Amino acid sequence: MVDNSTLVRLLRQLTVETDRFAELFGEKQRMHRTDLNALALIMDARWTGEPLSPGRLAEAMHMSASATTSVLDRLEASGHVQRTRSAHDRRKVELRVHDKALELGRAFFTPLDGAFTAAWAGFSDEDKAIIGRFLAASIEATVSVRADLT
Repeated sequence: MVDNSTLVRLLRQLTVETDRFAELFGEKQRMHRTDLNALALIMDARWTGEPLSPGRLAEAMHMSASATTSVLDRLEASGHVQRTRSAHDRRKVELRVHDKALELGRAFFTPLDGAFTAAWAGFSDEDKAIIGRFLAASIEATVSVRADLT
């Protein structure tokens, strides 16, 4: 049986290793970690069907509007992100990831995706469902504690 302390240690190790992996991508693209985090949030928003606005990005990153503008200026200048007017409300600005950025990310992260797929091959669908619930609960707990601290 794996105890909670072991799970915490393993999650921490996974976080450190994935951070190191993401930092390698940042180094190769000459991007600061803050820019990478912003890009990840903008990319993840695509899955919800609701693009991020600069204001929502600032909230998610706990940054001032001016600091967020600087990040977006760098991401736009590097060709990773574009700011567009909402098709539904022209007063709103939406953040979109350029295809070029998606291609660069795919090229870099595909080997990790393949390694994860191979590593998880021995897990049943039921195992993966439990792991998914475990990870989602761990993320929710982290977000909750972080919110209490800020």
